[in-house]
Amino acid sequence: MRKRQLLSVQEETALLREVETVYEELANRPIERFCRARTDCCRFKLTGEIPYVTRGEALLAARAWRASGRKALEQTPDGRCPFLNPSDQRCRIYSARPFACRTHFCAAAGGPYRRSEVLDLIRHLEDIDRRLDNQCGPRPLVAAVTEALRK
Repeated sequence: MRKRQLLSVQEETALLREVETVYEELANRPIERFCRARTDCCRFKLTGEIPYVTRGEALLAARAWRASGRKALEQTPDGRCPFLNPSDQRCRIYSARPFACRTHFCAAAGGPYRRSEVLDLIRHLEDIDRRLDNQCGPRPLVAAVTEALRK
């Protein structure tokens, strides 16, 4: 069994910056989208879809959640994403939202991105995950961020 090597704060910060770079690369791609911010994709019970995130994405989301003054994710009985503000229906970590949220499956916005359009970015996120020494791969959003918040 391989021994886990702990990363320094600087190494982890550099890897999280790489996650942000992946998000920036995605935003700069000429993939046409028509998002109307209806937030249907943020209602997991409604859609039956739950975003899966890598460790790096979970750590980045947790950092943004803490920066907003929060320490834990609240469970939502209606099945909406815990990052969705119930009062204004806006994402409270929008700039740090995960890749799955950026390439969502919303039919009104144009459906999911074709895998071929973003495969290089997915592989980059997986590579970052390996360098973070994540052994479990992508996990459901709430579970992954809850774990990252404990760190």
